[in-house]
Amino acid sequence: MEQQIMEEQIKEIESIASDELRMGLIENYLQELPDKLLRFGIRVLLALVVFFIGTQLIKLIRRILRKSFQRRNVDIGVSRFLDSLVKAVLYILLLFMIASYFGLDATSVVALVGSAGVAIGLAVQGSLSNFAGGVLILLLKPFKIGDYIRDAAGNEGTVEEVQLFYTRLITPDRHIVIVPNGALANSNILNMSTTEERRLDLQISISYDADIRRAKEILLAAMNADQGVLQEQEKQVFVEELADNGVVLCMRCYSKNELFWETKWRLLEAAKYALDEAGISIPFPQLDVHMRKAEK
Repeated sequence: MEQQIMEEQIKEIESIASDELRMGLIENYLQELPDKLLRFGIRVLLALVVFFIGTQLIKLIRRILRKSFQRRNVDIGVSRFLDSLVKAVLYILLLFMIASYFGLDATSVVALVGSAGVAIGLAVQGSLSNFAGGVLILLLKPFKIGDYIRDAAGNEGTVEEVQLFYTRLITPDRHIVIVPNGALANSNILNMSTTEERRLDLQISISYDADIRRAKEILLAAMNADQGVLQEQEKQVFVEELADNGVVLCMRCYSKNELFWETKWRLLEAAKYALDEAGISIPFPQLDVHMRKAEK
């Protein structure tokens, strides 16, 4: 009986001691909490200062690189691509420095990234192919900034910039087209700005009743009178097709690349006026309907 009472007393003493220990730990934690919060706040503030200084240094490094590219006459597309690459790498390094300052082991992060590399590669394989496509575009140079291109998907416009993963095109009606670099690098590209001259083909339809020889003379005279047509180059007017609604004539000539569109529009208008003055009509689709009375 006495032994049981002693065991109960011992348990009660141990319970009181543990409660006092817990209370002491809580009091110590509450006493140290302001200091810990202060130290953490100082570290966060220092991290923000480091991030601000790092961003300014990154901007300075990029500015120096851009000036260096300009002095060396580096292609604009290459310089912009490298600028984007340097920016991404430097910001990643800056974030790693700040993370290591907060106690994150850089070697552990590198090991983790390395072990997850396969999964990440599969998840972003489209982005990686676009990055590789951008590198190929800059190495092979199928086009440059300012060229007017058309890809296999029908996207066309003037190349504004080549980024890490995509290329920006501006269409003639001032729309922006974003084309992935991977698609551009692996498709047929029609570059319309590689030569100083560009061939111009215009299809004009005339009625079957019209005099073809006379129409050809009129269209040839229109090309001879246009200041945008290169007169030293060959000019032709020929029958392109015997269509359902008329005879299709093709006007073929050459113009300066930068004057292509305005020459095309001006020639179309001049051809219409010249044919109207000569009494040669431009046919339009017609449907003849013959009705017959039903027999009673």
